[in-house]
Amino acid sequence: MAAVIEASHLGKVYRSGKLEVHALRDATFSVEAGEFLSIVGPSGSGKSTLFYILGGLTSASAGSLRVADRDFSRLTDAELTRFRRGHIGFIFQRFNLLPTLSALGNIELAHTIADTGRPFDRALLDRLAGLLGIEGRLDHRPNELSGGEQQRVAIARALITRPSIVLADEPTGNLDTENSDSVLRMLRESSRELGQTVLMITHNPEAAAISDRILLMRDGRTVGVQAGEGRPAAVPV
Repeated sequence: MAAVIEASHLGKVYRSGKLEVHALRDATFSVEAGEFLSIVGPSGSGKSTLFYILGGLTSASAGSLRVADRDFSRLTDAELTRFRRGHIGFIFQRFNLLPTLSALGNIELAHTIADTGRPFDRALLDRLAGLLGIEGRLDHRPNELSGGEQQRVAIARALITRPSIVLADEPTGNLDTENSDSVLRMLRESSRELGQTVLMITHNPEAAAISDRILLMRDGRTVGVQAGEGRPAAVPV
């Protein structure tokens, strides 16, 4: 299967005066279309920096990155913005739901901002709401929802535009064990149902086990790959 993400020797240096901080040193890996990949490592391993680079939210200082056959180093800021809106769905640890809008309003707003040129897909919304177990909660505001329900709304918001790639940053970090397990299962099922490529950043090996492969990071480098539940054998980096 063709690679939808190809990262080669990615590096990121933050500079403040004479001080240099190497947040990412040598990240090299590829991700197949439709794959669920978890990126695992301790705090300071470069996971979050890699997340922002993959999402086009910051640029790499070294190396190359191709996403959906686009060379990110050659895209202007405006082109990156259009690409993100059309191709990438983001799920954050902090749900970032607007408190004045209902769950449905938050999901509809994401579709409006994406400006895909396609009408709002009510059938897809119904499918997502059923899959995520929030069909009876769409008229509720965030403060009327549990943490697990808010995260499920955030997942629906990320998927409503049918992005080809979903980036999830510690999506269960603020949840208890029961809600965490539920959200992970729902994310796994929704990715299979809709055929999206999913990359999940996590520090939790147990959460990562649900994925097809697990990319290990340490000190800003990719240091190995392990098999997850979706794939029987490890694949070399």
